[in-house]
Amino acid sequence: MRDFFQEQLNQLNQELIRMGAACEEIIELASRSLTDYSVDLAKSVSTVGAQIDESERTIETICMKLLLRQQPVARDLRVISAAMKMITDMERIGDQAEDIVEIVPHLTAYPDAKFPKIREMEKAAQSMVTEAVDAYVKQDLEMARKVMIHDDVVDTYFTKVKTALIDVIASHPSEGEYALDLLMIAKYFERIGDHCTNIAEWVEFSVTGVHKDCQ
Repeated sequence: MRDFFQEQLNQLNQELIRMGAACEEIIELASRSLTDYSVDLAKSVSTVGAQIDESERTIETICMKLLLRQQPVARDLRVISAAMKMITDMERIGDQAEDIVEIVPHLTAYPDAKFPKIREMEKAAQSMVTEAVDAYVKQDLEMARKVMIHDDVVDTYFTKVKTALIDVIASHPSEGEYALDLLMIAKYFERIGDHCTNIAEWVEFSVTGVHKDCQ
């Protein structure tokens, strides 16, 4: 019985890895769209977004079967509960990447525009997704806490981007709409970092049984 339970847990981990990889991919595609937007690229983002949604449903099904048929306790129960929480944040990461790509066509009126620090934000957010999922699979508390700390890096980038874009609006009012679109994109990357932090906090819960919002 335990072997079968462990097999199902392994399947859960593999599905989470697959979903995490799709989140990484969709963030990378969203970032690429900032400099190389095309209809085909937008379709690719939509396709990966659908894969993320499908993964969420698959993982929910695995978790429910584990809960109802195996009746796990203690750490096993925490691991499964954490996975169900994590996939909500992962699905939202996909949604926000799609939102970014929807904004990008409005930037085409400024083909020579720069994107201050947004690429750095994207790289930091993508790294957080990878490390958050790895922390869950490895049950690595130190890695999870590293993700939480790394959120400050993304927040700092967002503050710098916001300051730069406010200056654009003040000095070039005609570019205000463009600057607001960029600010929204930066905000989506900042939210992606927040979702990664949520994932890391649930990893911490799965290992320790303690969650900051449940104390």
